[in-house]
Amino acid sequence: MTANVDNTKYGLLLMQTLPSVISSDEELERLTEEIDRLMTKGIRQGELSPEEEQLLELLSVLVESYEDENYPMPEASPNEVLQFFMEDRELKQKDLVHIFGSTGITSEVVNGKRSISKAQAKKLAEFFKVSVELFI
Repeated sequence: MTANVDNTKYGLLLMQTLPSVISSDEELERLTEEIDRLMTKGIRQGELSPEEEQLLELLSVLVESYEDENYPMPEASPNEVLQFFMEDRELKQKDLVHIFGSTGITSEVVNGKRSISKAQAKKLAEFFKVSVELFI
């Protein structure tokens, strides 16, 4: 665990959430809803506590593992991945301008007219809390 994570607070979050290896779609839905709750809180308040970030990372690994095993995704272009994440989180192009630097570049990337640079891929991965490989 990260040094700045309070084990007592993290333990309480774990007790509330009860994460475990996912073995059913119902459990997948429950943990996905918790991920969405944490992501929404992070977007609205600007940041999560270290304990919430640790929980979000754990839940993301559990969900990704289950989905990879049970719902393998066909290969998608970095642009398609970006569009999926934007739609899934109900984001508009203006919500990503801080990553790309201008509305013009944001529009070109989102619409597939410009490829995603390595620096932009890293920022997108941090923003969406996913692997950078999705955007390369």
